[in-house]
Parts: sequence; structure tokens; C-alpha cells
Amino acid sequence: MEESGSVDSVESLCSSTTTRSDRSSGTRVSDTEPRSKGKAIEKVYKDPSKGELPLLPEELVQDSAKDVTYICPFIGPVRGSLTVTNYRLFFRCTDREPVFGLDLPLGALSRVEKIGADMRNLRFVHKELEDSLKKSVFEVLMKFAFPVSNNMSLFAFEYKQVFPENGWKVYDPLAEYKRQGLPNESWRISKVNDHYELCDSYPAALFVPVTITDEELRRVFSFRAKGRIPVLSWIHPESQAAVVRASQPMVGQNGRRCKEDEKLLQAIMDANAQSHKLFIFDARPSVNAAANKMKGGGYESEDAYQNAELVFLDIHNIHVMRESLRKLKEVVYPNIEESHWLSNLESTHWLEHIKLILAGALRIADKVESGKTSVVVHCSDGWDRTPQLTSLALIMLDSHYRTIRGFQILLEKEWLSFGHRFQQRVGHGDRNHTDADRSPIFLQFIDCVWQMTRQFPAAFEFNEYFLITILDHLYSCLFGTFLCNSEQQRLKEEVPKRTVSLWSFVNSQLEEFVNPLYVHYPSHVLFPTVGIRHLQLWVTYYIRWNPRMRPQEPVHQRYKELLAKRAELQKRVEELQREAANRTASSSSERAGSPTRSITPVQTFV
Repeated sequence: MEESGSVDSVESLCSSTTTRSDRSSGTRVSDTEPRSKGKAIEKVYKDPSKGELPLLPEELVQDSAKDVTYICPFIGPVRGSLTVTNYRLFFRCTDREPVFGLDLPLGALSRVEKIGADMRNLRFVHKELEDSLKKSVFEVLMKFAFPVSNNMSLFAFEYKQVFPENGWKVYDPLAEYKRQGLPNESWRISKVNDHYELCDSYPAALFVPVTITDEELRRVFSFRAKGRIPVLSWIHPESQAAVVRASQPMVGQNGRRCKEDEKLLQAIMDANAQSHKLFIFDARPSVNAAANKMKGGGYESEDAYQNAELVFLDIHNIHVMRESLRKLKEVVYPNIEESHWLSNLESTHWLEHIKLILAGALRIADKVESGKTSVVVHCSDGWDRTPQLTSLALIMLDSHYRTIRGFQILLEKEWLSFGHRFQQRVGHGDRNHTDADRSPIFLQFIDCVWQMTRQFPAAFEFNEYFLITILDHLYSCLFGTFLCNSEQQRLKEEVPKRTVSLWSFVNSQLEEFVNPLYVHYPSHVLFPTVGIRHLQLWVTYYIRWNPRMRPQEPVHQRYKELLAKRAELQKRVEELQREAANRTASSSSERAGSPTRSITPVQTFV
């Protein structure tokens, strides 16, 4: 099976599955131990020695098969039993010591035989199965791996574990904009899209220049692709330079214009007194942007938008990115060809795409920070390359988004509320693995963040495990965070009421995700080096299933040890400071009337 979702035909003796994500796959059964309720994901643990599966609340076994052989690409055939629940596929070996198992969410399956985003391809053989039993396991797997295609609910709507914190309350848009000092004399909140009538993929609350009326905004909605008008994402606390996001203008071949749209962009520029210029960053290659005119789209003319400079960032579309990931999977799984590693990796163009995305975000951040200039960012529809660029630029500009909770807010704001089409790009519960709308856009963004954490290891509060956890649950369908295509759809499906937020789980055990090297610098701006020679393949994500690539000492365990050591050193520093203060006080009392010698407290960033 290929993790990401598929199984061989019923007639085949071999079922293959491809996985996209689950960090617990490949763990030993004997290592799985329950944690305290409300802290980690609760499981009802049975007796592992009897091959019983640890189940989540509301998780039920649907079918199982014994005497199954797992064709492991690293250690060869492994015999055991295969169990399918309404949430996962579980394989437990019976002929090796120590006992181990493969445990993956069904949401990570793209088909029972396809390419998965986390680079695994699992194959199972059951030669002695009778056709009826084999058909039963196959059909159960197909049914629960692809519930949307079978008119069923995703497991996230069944899962009801209660955590100490409600993660759905992490993001309050008005509170986030208030943190940025909004509204102010230049920017106001508009409720023109309050019921999602003008743009069903935008949030209800939008920040726009005060000089633009809601009636004028209504005309702009009809001029921008999918109604995604230019609205504020972030404002610089000192210069008031703004990061604004949008979709392409619908100029078409005849060069259609909209005076209200032109006025809106002029108002965005005027809201920043430090600059009399506006930069428009179009994420697309110029050739692609020009080709969109044939479909009624296009880009801003510098004749129509005075004092605006248009810059193309040459980032390719979702289809190119999907093909690049497919090639990367072929290079890293199941076996790595050492003699041609660099040339094979280069042929995927994956790091080249990562470079272009980072380079685009860097140019945006530089114009805002160094140039004190407001920017407008868009691609075609404004929900793929646009959030990649705005999110990365905001991480560079605002240290708040480099904290654990700040990063959660960033994802909720730039990706979820502004309508990245997670359902279409990931295909939750849908068996149509060849859907042309699938693409690793969000994965690329997280990869870019990881690249930045490598260059600035002390600038991020979260660790690598935090990023991997987010990606694992992008596919798992355990939480409701990444379901649906927009804020409006999530409210319609009552996702916040009927599912658990990923942040409920994350925030219940923050110690698991803390970077021990983190130092908080409130106003520190990051300008990463984006040359391709400074980028690396994220081996601990893309090749983590290969036992030959795993570090001898688990990085996650090392994080915990460093955090403990840091706490110990901080405690010792505080003790020394108290002792020094006491000695100073004693010496002052002994030399009453004489000048006292001041001791500057020791500062530490351990």
C-alpha cells in the first residue's frame, strides 16, 4: 500500500499501501505506553502480547487478517497480523523480537497503491487468504480510508477526546489585529463580507483603508479573481508599511480597468506616509501571468496603477509542484542511490522550488522592513503561492509568529481564514488520487520554515518535531483543523463544534515542542540566505522511514535533555545572583556610610 491511500485490486495476492504521514508508524508495540488523560492523545490500551490494538476514543476495529506478510524494503519479509479500524491500519509482526508494529492513519492513504507525501510505500502479502476474506479486508480498507467517497464522515467527526484547552479559541482575528495596533487612523475593519456573500473563500472580517467605502469594495470584489480583493495581512509597527494580499485582477485581453480597484491600491500606498511607492509582487512567472489574460485574468498595468512597481517572482503552479514531489519520492524511497544522489535530487527541482519561494518572501520582507514600502502580494487565485509568501514574510518580520502560539495564529489567519483549499490540495477521504487539484503547497511552506530554523536555530520557540506533527495531522484526519476549503465551509459543517482542534492537542503538551535553544528577541527581523547551496533536503521528514537514515540518538529526546539542562543552569544562575546580592548587602552594612560597590546581575540566554 502506498501511504497516502491505496490498495491493490481484489484479485491480487499483494495489497500495497502508500503512507503520507504518521510518526508512530514503525514503532515497537512494546514501546507504546498510555500517558495521562488530557495531555496526550488518549488510547485504550489492551494487551500487546496478544496482538490487541491500542484504540482511540470512538475508534472501532472493522476487520483483521492473520498470517500477513509485510514486504519491508529494508529488512525483507515480516510476518504478522493486519487490523483495520475506522481510523487506522495496524500491522503487528509475530516472527521477530522485539515485537514491533506499523501504525498509520487511514487519512494518510491516497490509494491502496499510490504515492504518498511522506515517502513510504507499504506492501502486504496474504497468499493463503480465501477470496471472500481477502475481499472483505480490501473493501473495509477502501471504505474507511476514503469515507468522503463513500458518503461517510471523516474520523475527526467521531473523535471526542477532551483536552485542557480548546484549540479553536487560539485565533481571535480582532485580538490579533489589535496586537498590530489596528484599527487606526488609516485602516478600518469592514463587515462587507460578514455573511461570505461577496467572497466565500475570505474571512468575514477584513481590514481595508479608511478612505475606501464598502460600496466601492463591492465593485472591487467583482474585479478580482474569485472576489479576493486586496486586504491587509500585517502592518509594520513603526513605519506602517503594510503587507496586503489579493488575487489577480480580471483585466483580460482587452485590458479591463476598475477605478475602485485603482483607488484601493492608491489608498494602501497613501496609508504609509514613509513611502510614495507601492510594490506589487506577482508570485507567478511572467509568461504564466500573461497567459492568464486569455482566461480573463492577468496582472496590474503600471499605466493604470501609478507609483506601483510590478515584480514577478517566477514560482510555478500546483501541477509543477506535484510533479516535483513525485520525482522526489522516487529518489528517496525505497532505496537511495548513493552514487547519483546529488544529480537525482537536482533532477526533482524540489530545492529549486523551495529557493524561489523563500527568495520571494525575502524580497517582500526586505521591501517592508528596509524600504519601508507597502506591498501587495498575489498569484492567480490568491490561496496557494500567496499564503506561502505572506506567511514566510511575516515570520521574517514579526517574532511573534516564531513562537508556538504565534505560529498557530499565523496558520489560522493566513492559511485557514483566508481560504487555502486544504480539502482539494490534500484530498481528505477522497479516493480520487489522480485529482489535478492535489498539490503539496502547505508542505512546501513548512519545508521553508524548517530551512529557516536551520539558519536561525535560536530564533524559533518551536522545534522540528512541532513542524512534523503539524504535517502528520495535515493528513491524519484525526483533528478538524485542516478540514474543508474555507472558513465559511468549516462553519457550515460545524467543524469547530463537532471536531477537536490540533492546537488542543499541541497546547496540552507544549514541553514536547519547545526548542531548547530559543532566545526571545522581540524586534529581531530575519533575513535568511536563500542560495540553493544553503538549502538542504529535510531528511528527517522525507526519509525518516528509512532506518539507515535515522540518527543514533533521537533528536526529540535530545531536545528534552537540553531543556532539562537549561532549566538546571538557569536555576543555578539565579542562586548565584541571590548569593551575590546577599554578599553585597552584608558588605554594605559592615561599611555603613562608605560607598557601596554595585554588582550588575548576571544575564543569561542559556
